[in-house]
Amino acid sequence: MKIAADLLEEIVAHALENPAIECCGVVAATPSELDGAKTATRVYRAENIHASALKFEIEPMELLRLNNAIEDQGWEIGAIYHSHVRSAPWPSQTDIGFAAQWPGVEWIIVGLAAGDQPEVRSYLIDGPDIKEEPLQEAPAEERRR
Repeated sequence: MKIAADLLEEIVAHALENPAIECCGVVAATPSELDGAKTATRVYRAENIHASALKFEIEPMELLRLNNAIEDQGWEIGAIYHSHVRSAPWPSQTDIGFAAQWPGVEWIIVGLAAGDQPEVRSYLIDGPDIKEEPLQEAPAEERRR
């Protein structure tokens, strides 16, 4: 996914606001006409209904509202993001289970275990297959609003 630095910084800032619990949200995106890569257009924060350091979940009605708002703009959910408070940014079994409901959607994970330097990675998860996807920097003006 192509994502402007300010959007990526927004995701990391959300993770750092309360590093004791996993944050979560979605990234709206639009496919690029040139190379097929998705381009992030906006970050939508969500509430982790578990307020837990071990798992996250977005309340289904909130997720529906976010999805509708994104589709109203002509975009799609390009990624679901969350943080891992105590571990590296690698998909957990819970992440893999959730991903089954969202084929083609990237999973951006912010790992906070290293302390001062959050590590951000993105994955496409298809059943047991996990493929790391590069987060390519996109100029802010490349976003379509």
